[in-house]
Amino acid sequence: MTIIKGAFQMEGSIKGVSFYTIAGSDKVIMRTKGGPSKRRMKEGKEFEMVRRHQTEWAACVLFSRGLKWAMGDNYRLADYNVSPVWNGIGKKLINLDEVSTLGERHLRLSVYREAIAGFSLNKNFAFNSVVRAIPTFELDKEKRSAIVRFPQINTENDLLNVQKLPYFRLIVALGVVSDIHYQPENPRDKYQAALKDANGIRQSITTEWFSAHDIIPEQTLEIRFDESMQELRSDCDTLLLSVGIEFGTTAFGGKIEGVKRAGCARILATL
Repeated sequence: MTIIKGAFQMEGSIKGVSFYTIAGSDKVIMRTKGGPSKRRMKEGKEFEMVRRHQTEWAACVLFSRGLKWAMGDNYRLADYNVSPVWNGIGKKLINLDEVSTLGERHLRLSVYREAIAGFSLNKNFAFNSVVRAIPTFELDKEKRSAIVRFPQINTENDLLNVQKLPYFRLIVALGVVSDIHYQPENPRDKYQAALKDANGIRQSITTEWFSAHDIIPEQTLEIRFDESMQELRSDCDTLLLSVGIEFGTTAFGGKIEGVKRAGCARILATL
């Protein structure tokens, strides 16, 4: 793989060489086509270790997907593709299983929750630099609830409104991320979330639109899962609390709409 720098920009393919770009990067990637056949990759003894790593990579992708869902409405505030980064964190977590055999190791976020605490979904302007009024929070895993308090916001001093948009609103999301376990009895998908379909369950709450030229009083946002979700708990899950800010402008008919890539979010806490 080659990265093309400078003024030379192109996409497509030329005689077995393909060119493409990826989200969050201004570089053009050049890759040659070819390689071993699918059958050789699947059956060849020389690719045994590769297949074991590929099997575990499925766990990393499942972990990343659970994080995406657990972020709720805050996920769309990312300004780059965070999934590959989360996949990489998942790989580091699965490497911490020193008991199981390669290809059969478990991904236990519940043991290393600090691995994603404070994670920022933005490269250009992080949440703490945009919202200088630092929120406080209470997180209760037993009750599956969270309370986030934003202090008074003086938009002239406490808000970095890069695009000078007229409105903003605050978002809080509470989600549950499951550990990913190796399941040898499954004929196809060897890895499954310990919470199964409950991996990534979430709830989000959003404030009204506020003027970006005003003093906004203290805001208290509370989230609590309903009774059906209260029963979905185990020692293999992690409660994830995230916060975000979205900027908006007046759209057709006078309705306020969020502006794409005009916002930011971060994981506030894990428990």
